[in-house]
Amino acid sequence: MAATESHDVVVVGGGGAGLTAALSAARLGRDVVLLEKASTLGGTTGLSVGTICVSSTPQQRAAGIDDSPDAHFEDMPKFAGPRAGRDNVALRRLYVDNVPEAFRFLMDLGIEFMRPIPEPPHRVPRLHAVVPHSRGYIYHLARHCRREGVRLRTGSPVSALTGDGARVTGVRLASGETIAARRAVVLASGDFSAAPTEFKRQYLGATVADIEGINPASTGDGQRMGVEAGGVVLNGDLAWGPELRFVAPPRPSAVTRIPPWRPFARGVAWAVDHLPRAVLRPFLMSFVTTFLAPSHGLFAAGAILVNAQGRRFCDERDHPEVPVSRQPDRVAYVVLDGNLARRFDAWPNYVSTAPGVGYAYLPDYARNRRDVCRRADDLRALAARIGVPADALTATVADCNTQRSGDDTPPPLTSPPFYALGPLKAWICFTEGGLKVSERLEVLREDGSPIAGLFAAGSAGQGGLLLEGHGHHIGWGVTSGRLAGRNAAFHPRVDAA
Repeated sequence: MAATESHDVVVVGGGGAGLTAALSAARLGRDVVLLEKASTLGGTTGLSVGTICVSSTPQQRAAGIDDSPDAHFEDMPKFAGPRAGRDNVALRRLYVDNVPEAFRFLMDLGIEFMRPIPEPPHRVPRLHAVVPHSRGYIYHLARHCRREGVRLRTGSPVSALTGDGARVTGVRLASGETIAARRAVVLASGDFSAAPTEFKRQYLGATVADIEGINPASTGDGQRMGVEAGGVVLNGDLAWGPELRFVAPPRPSAVTRIPPWRPFARGVAWAVDHLPRAVLRPFLMSFVTTFLAPSHGLFAAGAILVNAQGRRFCDERDHPEVPVSRQPDRVAYVVLDGNLARRFDAWPNYVSTAPGVGYAYLPDYARNRRDVCRRADDLRALAARIGVPADALTATVADCNTQRSGDDTPPPLTSPPFYALGPLKAWICFTEGGLKVSERLEVLREDGSPIAGLFAAGSAGQGGLLLEGHGHHIGWGVTSGRLAGRNAAFHPRVDAA
């Protein structure tokens, strides 16, 4: 089938990496189209907490923090522990040397950040949280893409790469439409946490292959197409998760509805730096309780998990994530009594936390997430409020209490009122497996030779780089996106090859 349209650079994926790649290529005078299969732009970047890890920033200098790419390079392996030997050291060097420029690029677009946040074992604070929320990345990147003439096509899933045997020459959409790339294709389609079970089983193994990805659009299209073109996936067995997280609220939170306009974002950043924490707490807690997971400290203290049938199904202290995924509707509820509830209303017993943002306690959930926090004076009433059989729940708690008679067991759940937190589910947050790439972000075959006309960025082009710790995935997405977009823009034209 003849191509229906032709562009210098075709970018697959409309998250942070893809938008950055498209903008970078367009600013070099190239004709660019970006293809996003979802109905809206955003990708995993738009769903994230929004932190980016970077050294040598204006915010660090303003806070009197002396930092450098060399120090960042040395600190990154400390997060990986025994996995450090699996890192792609060349890409780590590429990341730390280029992310400061990528950060300034984001600021120039109008994106605002809070002062740096500490996260050991980083030797200094270098975690920067976007304000007011992660959609700010997408809003400003897309706005500038449009200014530069990038054609942004949503609802356009790409199913295959096209080629002439010597190089990649374009893409084929699921609709059958073919788009030619005069210079190059950039795969920036994210990770494969929500890929079909068979694809995930190939890399992650059978135990977690059928656990859902937190971003349903992360189906590994870039990795699959890259492999079909002759590439290979590195570190495909590594993933963040499965993790327990509360289901999303039925309506977007107040935080995500805040417009990411620059003057407003600057006001939020100023408020975070200057207003008393007591004044900021309602705003911060809305954020924390919307996006994050229950602390496993709940289970160590004696809370139990029950399924939609009101039955306990595992030892909550022994990796409950996989058992949760095997329950009816794949959901579970955390059950506490009044004694436990009173413990989890103050430090150090928190329900959730976000790095550098704050700690959420049970009263915060009662205020901000009434859809996942229910209270009742007895277990039968609690069962009605979460929609599980009352007889089963009361029998489950009674059986649990019978088993808790020794000194080394948690206390029984006997003191009203009773609470249930949930539903929660087990999700894979993201996978680490990305296509093998060069330092130019060219997709490589197993023998190290480049596949002409094909680049990859973000999770699709992670190339064996270990991104442990917070903020490195967005940092790599933007950094690799800029480099891939630039290099794709200068790739020889098909008619000049």
